[in-house]
Amino acid sequence: MTDTQPSRHTPLPQPARLGVRIAGTGSCLPDGKLTNADLEKMMETTDEWIVQRTGIRERRRLNRDRGETLDDLCVESLRRALAAARMDPSELDLVIVATMTPEMPCPATACTVAHRVGAGTAGGFDLNAACSGFVFGLNTAHELIRGGGYRSIALVGADALSRHMDYSNAGRGTAIIFGDAAAAAILRATDDPSKGILAHAMHSNGAGWKDIYVPQQPFHFPEGIACDPQKYDKVQMNGAAVFKFAVGTFSDLIQQTLDKAGLAASEIDMFVCHQSNSRILTAARDRFGIPEDRLYVNIDRFGNTVGASVPLCLDELVRQGKVREGHRVMFVAFGGGLTWGSSLWQL
Repeated sequence: MTDTQPSRHTPLPQPARLGVRIAGTGSCLPDGKLTNADLEKMMETTDEWIVQRTGIRERRRLNRDRGETLDDLCVESLRRALAAARMDPSELDLVIVATMTPEMPCPATACTVAHRVGAGTAGGFDLNAACSGFVFGLNTAHELIRGGGYRSIALVGADALSRHMDYSNAGRGTAIIFGDAAAAAILRATDDPSKGILAHAMHSNGAGWKDIYVPQQPFHFPEGIACDPQKYDKVQMNGAAVFKFAVGTFSDLIQQTLDKAGLAASEIDMFVCHQSNSRILTAARDRFGIPEDRLYVNIDRFGNTVGASVPLCLDELVRQGKVREGHRVMFVAFGGGLTWGSSLWQL
């Protein structure tokens, strides 16, 4: 061993601890609206029934007859996020798209989006955790940056569940819920180590897959459920089971995350939660005594936009000045898989 070689017992120099900041956000929605009045003409339902049970009044829907695609929404939302971050797309190291409704199985939506925004040869991959996708993506991108391998990552949450809806009486239990959207956030490294995730959690329970699924083959139907080809490529959901799962999981997840961070709910400036049902959001707010202005709700205008739900809320909050640097913000989501996760940030 020469004098210039370190002993194997000599601690290696540790890289400086990086912080992570959310540098910009953006969102994009289809122009087409599907109101409760529209649904009343398509199936046996009423505006009053929908609002009472879900809190939804309208949702957006892509017009595929005009050639509108999910990729288009992703690209525009990312362009707006890059503009907000005052960043050239060539500075991106990686693009992640959280979606369960890609236009094609291959290529990954992220690769197409990276190319169309001008990100050069930046890496790209899709992440599927259904409604939890963006939150899982936040945790993933954060650790990639904090580990020192990446400086700038674009994270897009996007879904177009309208393509998997049955807008007849047979599908009214799900068709009233879902809407289409995309929203993006730019995560960047910072020399301020205080910025970034304070605590997070990611969970799944594959035994509950049968409560939300999209069958495409005879063997995709759960035991005891007869194969029905008319249900192929349409979301099948046990609404009562999903509601019970969400109500029980949501509040416990918030408490788990607060405990990890050693904080109380009153010390969080904003809760940015997946928009699945207004009653679930109200139950969580009541349990923790969260003021209405600290748990954002937009489900009335957009419905459940799955992977776009959380970042769509975030972008609106940022543009309204209700989420800004210095705030503590908790992101929470749950969805098919079954999956549930959180991400508590110091901005």
